[in-house]
Amino acid sequence: MKNLYASLILFFTFINVHAQQFKLSGQVKDARGEAVPFASVYLKNTSNGTSANVDGRYTLNMPAGKHVVLFRAVGFKPLEKPVGISRDMELSVTMDPEAFDLGSVRISAGGEDPAYAIIRKAIKNRKKHRDELYEYSCNVYIKGVQKLVGAPKKFFGRDIQKVLELDTNRKGIIYQSESESKFNYRRPGQVKEEMISSRVAGRNNAFSFNKASDLMLNFYDNIVLENTLSSRGFISPVSENALFYYRYKLLGSTEENGETVHKIEVTPRRSNDPVFRGQIYITEGSWRIYTTALYLTRSTGINLLDTLHIDQQFLKTESAYVPGTVTYRFNGNVLGFKFEGYYIGVYNNYNTRPNFPKKWFNAEILRVADTVNQKPASYWDERRPVPLTNEESVNYVRKDSLAKRKESKAYLDSVEKANNTFGPGKLALTGYTIHDRYKKKSLSLDPILPSLFYNTVEGFGIRYGLTYRKTFADRKSLTIRPEVRYGLANEKLTGSLSAGYTYDPVKRGWLGVSFGSGIFDLNSFGSMSLLTNSFNSLVYETNYPKFYEKRFVDLSTGRELLNGLFANLKVSYSRNNILRNNTDYTFIDYDDKQFSSNNPFTPDSESPLFPTYRSLNLHASLAYTFGQKFITRPDMKIYESPKYPKIELSYRKGIKGVLGSDVDYDLISMEISQDRISAGMLGYTSFVVGAGKFLNNRAVYYPEFKHFWGNNALIFPPNLRRFSYLDFYIFSTDREYFEAHLEHSFAGFFTNKIPLIRKLKLEEFIGGSYLTQPLKHNYKEFYFGLQRLVFRASYGFAYDGRRKVSQGFRLSYGF
Repeated sequence: MKNLYASLILFFTFINVHAQQFKLSGQVKDARGEAVPFASVYLKNTSNGTSANVDGRYTLNMPAGKHVVLFRAVGFKPLEKPVGISRDMELSVTMDPEAFDLGSVRISAGGEDPAYAIIRKAIKNRKKHRDELYEYSCNVYIKGVQKLVGAPKKFFGRDIQKVLELDTNRKGIIYQSESESKFNYRRPGQVKEEMISSRVAGRNNAFSFNKASDLMLNFYDNIVLENTLSSRGFISPVSENALFYYRYKLLGSTEENGETVHKIEVTPRRSNDPVFRGQIYITEGSWRIYTTALYLTRSTGINLLDTLHIDQQFLKTESAYVPGTVTYRFNGNVLGFKFEGYYIGVYNNYNTRPNFPKKWFNAEILRVADTVNQKPASYWDERRPVPLTNEESVNYVRKDSLAKRKESKAYLDSVEKANNTFGPGKLALTGYTIHDRYKKKSLSLDPILPSLFYNTVEGFGIRYGLTYRKTFADRKSLTIRPEVRYGLANEKLTGSLSAGYTYDPVKRGWLGVSFGSGIFDLNSFGSMSLLTNSFNSLVYETNYPKFYEKRFVDLSTGRELLNGLFANLKVSYSRNNILRNNTDYTFIDYDDKQFSSNNPFTPDSESPLFPTYRSLNLHASLAYTFGQKFITRPDMKIYESPKYPKIELSYRKGIKGVLGSDVDYDLISMEISQDRISAGMLGYTSFVVGAGKFLNNRAVYYPEFKHFWGNNALIFPPNLRRFSYLDFYIFSTDREYFEAHLEHSFAGFFTNKIPLIRKLKLEEFIGGSYLTQPLKHNYKEFYFGLQRLVFRASYGFAYDGRRKVSQGFRLSYGF
């Protein structure tokens, strides 16, 4: 019996020792003693591994026993080290440079480099390798660091060192985060991720925005990084048409794990094509990608960055090669802010046969639980696979300490005292806001100068308001805004009060109420801003907008019913009456010009467009986005850019007889739209198609008509639904209508081929719009132009039927 007890004790001791996890840590260096950054460190023949940090330091958790540790890094020979571990231990290694052999390869004058034959075979096997793994799950650790390495002393008058908490040289880490996730994937493109833990330096209550799917980059796809750093994306070195864009050079071959690996240099055939530079490693026989060490430069058309390096190390599982580590390193300079940083993803513990249950994958691509940011520092010290550098360790301590101090009432009061300092210049130009961050509320006064205006109905006037905001727990919020408006010429004072309450931020549930009186544009979409109209009226003696007066009460609500399905409901009661011009003052009086009346249909006389009437309206709408993906966070729901169309159904009812309402109509409408439909290297297309019909128009007055987004100005804010040359008012209808808008951006496909012009990174676009209704048939517009970021210029033509009615330049700004 004693022998039995002894055997059991020895057995459970053995099991306990082998179940324990120990740390193997050390530094990876080269033959000169320099650190090898971001080297991959894995247990051989497993997917258990990690990555070294930028200083070459690594930490690998492993069970007790004998193992073989594999070290891999781009530019170095793979290194295997046998390790027997029964306690935490150190193991630093030295990696030798790659020794690739060209062997007996000879290239005759004018002959083709042998790399081309290898690449052709890789391209031939591209789809097979892309699709060979149907599904898998794994654990992912992500670390992101962004830092400034140079910045101006001041930006818009603000001290950059103080605002961004930099050192005296205006350098330092501005963002640092870590996260752990459970990542699940099924072909094609189905993703489900759960964040397990999260840490953000200096923001103890924040959640990391790290997302494993953002690091996914499959060079077996023809185009990668589309609609991220560039509108068009970038061509893979093994895409179907890669030989048209790349030159290849075989740098040599070597044996790794019993396989022949070819190292191939890739360079662009044309320096400004959207392609990569660097090296790609291809295995003999299987012709698969073994490692990538590629980068993009500004000449390829990347936005904001100067250089982006992408390194991938792959692991061999029982059924396929899978990502082991993925590293993005970048730098850039924007408006004098010089920055650099990296994101690294470490993938381990792969399960290539997860057998996901039915309906496992849905529209939710990432879930962040409300407890993920509550892990103590000791948790990260134990679990972190990529060690922190000294700078990163200091940054955590410093930022977390500052964060605790910033949460105190004394600190917040001192900040508010400085920020809430009143200044006449501030109030005049940008407005004045009184913050109380401790109580999470603010009071904002509108800037005075932008509130001043001039039009021919009111003369010189002011529209002024203030906004009170209060945020509650779980990001619920209340907004209250009173506003007054007064015109000197018509001597009319109007005022309104509106309030909005967001009761469910995740589902975007809100309630709204507003009442009072005001001066409104006859077109419910508006015509132009107060500032633009003031300038046109005073300088060019042109008054495009037309106005009416409304006393009103509005009640509204909206929320998400199902994923991608939003509902809105609004009930409005109003008393509406026409207005007339009361002044013709202008800075410059042109002999061949005069102001038009406030009736767009009788510009030479002030005839009434409609009688004074009362209106009770009900407006309901449903909008559904097909295939809408989203991220669930404790404080919000974030919607991904949709890949499929959005459809919106709307119904508006004029209710006669209730509360003296004079209107009686029914309008139904439908709109289908989609943004940025990829056309590969040829850019992307966006469209909007809408149609509607008044089923009943027994009593409908002009303000209740169906209006359209028109434009008569040279400069206007862009909107795909906006016509470039359409009159603001004369095409409005109380009958049926159909409209369509289509625009295609070539995203620099042509301009990138023109010397000098391509340095401007201009993107060319073409487009057209169409509108028809019973009284105005077949209105058409066609235009073409160039754009850069938020600015665009175009030239176009407009036709009313077959008659050309307008042409000219248009400038726009904004998103």
